[in-house]
Amino acid sequence: MRKSTKQAATACPHRPPCPGCPSFGRTGLAPEPHDTLVRLAERTGAALLPLVASPRLAFRHRARLAVRGRTSSPKIGIFQRGSHRIADVPRCPIHHPLVNRVALAVRDSLRVTGTPPYADAPHCGLLRYVQIVVERASHRAQVVLVANDVAPAAALPLAERLRSTLEDDLHSLWWNGNPARTNTILGPHWQCLHGGEAVRETLGGAAVFFPPGAFGQANLPIADALVAAVHARVPTGARVAELYAGTGAFGLGLLQRGATVAFNEISAHGLRGLRLGLDALADAPRARGSMHAGPAAEHADLTAGADVVIADPPRKGLDAGVVEALGRRPPRRLLLVSCDAAALERDVLQLAARGLSLQALQPFEMFPYTAHAETLAVLEPR
Repeated sequence: MRKSTKQAATACPHRPPCPGCPSFGRTGLAPEPHDTLVRLAERTGAALLPLVASPRLAFRHRARLAVRGRTSSPKIGIFQRGSHRIADVPRCPIHHPLVNRVALAVRDSLRVTGTPPYADAPHCGLLRYVQIVVERASHRAQVVLVANDVAPAAALPLAERLRSTLEDDLHSLWWNGNPARTNTILGPHWQCLHGGEAVRETLGGAAVFFPPGAFGQANLPIADALVAAVHARVPTGARVAELYAGTGAFGLGLLQRGATVAFNEISAHGLRGLRLGLDALADAPRARGSMHAGPAAEHADLTAGADVVIADPPRKGLDAGVVEALGRRPPRRLLLVSCDAAALERDVLQLAARGLSLQALQPFEMFPYTAHAETLAVLEPR
């Protein structure tokens, strides 16, 4: 596997002070995940497959940008390191161009409508964040305005100005209310102001739907490659359990190939997207899918009857109850997707102590220029 190297890249107009790409221009994995994966492969005897490399520019189809500054000169971007000062990023080279166009339109609309950006210390102002998701097929953006409010009335002039400005570039426009003093971005209140219910992507040959509150990968070219790598390791007609399934990015395509898939997910937004994906299937594949809502540890028994288990947990890794269940009744194959190399190492070693042997590791450059890596681990019973 290629360790990180430096090479010339298109200059970024926002570095410094933008901290979003600490190793902008680097190719390959950062040293820390690279060394962790090498150590894990050497310790277990597993094959370490080549890195699946990302496009270098314009690969981010999804962004959450903070809004701060004054009404007359708002700033939209990401926080500078260790502060709530904004690094304004109107021409970010890793964003899809439509993300940048929407961010500029929001900034202009804030000025025109006199909408005050949020201020952290006094907990005042209206617009806190904007979330932008680009739908590849339509080249349109799902936009969420995150407001310091419990109802959308104060944000409606901003929303109307933005809708008229973006016109055909707009997939949908959403208001989200987050009135609490918190660093959490999205709040509990939602209202659709314009457009459709969810962005639709094709992953693994199936339609996968992303409501605005659901998790989705930002780097869709690498997401495509990761789904394909998972599908290549699932036999046709297998019984599959997908834990931490989200909106079904892996399993929906497997239903089309004759697999039976039991989906587990805890997020209401993810479950809504998963239901849309199942409803979009023909009758026969849809009948082979089932939904199981709640924490993965409470549905870990789904693994007992599975030929293949797919698990894509959050950054902290597998829940203890899932590790125990996999050890009691190991599937013929476990496909573990991890976005944190240290958590992956811990999970693999715990599973190895329970009889599951690591066969292969394949890293994916889901987060270029950062210290993170997405890795597919393939485990089978000894």
